[in-house]
Amino acid sequence: MPRLSEVLAQFDALWPPERAEQWDAVGTVCGDPDAPVTRVLIAVDPVQDVVDEALRLGADLILTHHPLYLRGTTTVAAGTFKGRVVHTLIKHDIALHVAHTNADSADPGVSDALAGALDLRVVRPLVPDPTDPAGRRGLGRVCELDRPATLRDFAARAAHRLPATAQGIRVAGDPDSVVRTVAVSGGSGDSLFDHVRAAGVDVFLTADLRHHPVSEATQHSPLALVDAAHWATEWPWCELAATQLDEISDRHGWDLRVHVSKTVTDPWSSHHSSGAPN
Repeated sequence: MPRLSEVLAQFDALWPPERAEQWDAVGTVCGDPDAPVTRVLIAVDPVQDVVDEALRLGADLILTHHPLYLRGTTTVAAGTFKGRVVHTLIKHDIALHVAHTNADSADPGVSDALAGALDLRVVRPLVPDPTDPAGRRGLGRVCELDRPATLRDFAARAAHRLPATAQGIRVAGDPDSVVRTVAVSGGSGDSLFDHVRAAGVDVFLTADLRHHPVSEATQHSPLALVDAAHWATEWPWCELAATQLDEISDRHGWDLRVHVSKTVTDPWSSHHSSGAPN
């Protein structure tokens, strides 16, 4: 079986920490480099429910997309929810590693997994990484549908293929408009509107869209918008990462057991409507 340091070296090859955004906090949060690893749990959020799931599975390592501490802290006291996570991990010899914006821009990365979940053909990055001579890395992806569809049908596809959440799928645009090209970005994407408009796509699917950016975007151009839950747009990456880790394990003869968390960590728990149009 591999040591933690050996597994982390493979993580850094897949998602080099130097490719993370400057504001990000990626890498190993806790864990003994010499500890053996037999079972890995992959999840979006490093919350207590995921840690409890790792305990039930007997996992030695948790890989999450979101950081535990994105900003500095002065305490890991167990009376705080993040401190409780740290205490539980260390007490039970479970390591935690984060691949965030370095996984967003990877090839393949978070938006490739999102495009795959929607059965879209990836054409190019939405925001190319200038350090990649092959032109495959970067934020977001510009994609094509296998055949044209209405916006209504495309939104239904997203609702069917992405994990179910209380929010569901929100749409801005003419439901009968024709969709041929789509830009996708896992996670919060309303900072990318200029790039999306420049790409000339019919639809932008992302998460966490806010009122004013959406209002301005719909006035600016006929671009349609599809807003899914943040967690739902990033969860497909967990399955992609699991496949990548399985391949690494097979290549090295590690016999790792790799699990994708089924715990829904989207924070919204219910949705109520007064009869707004669908």
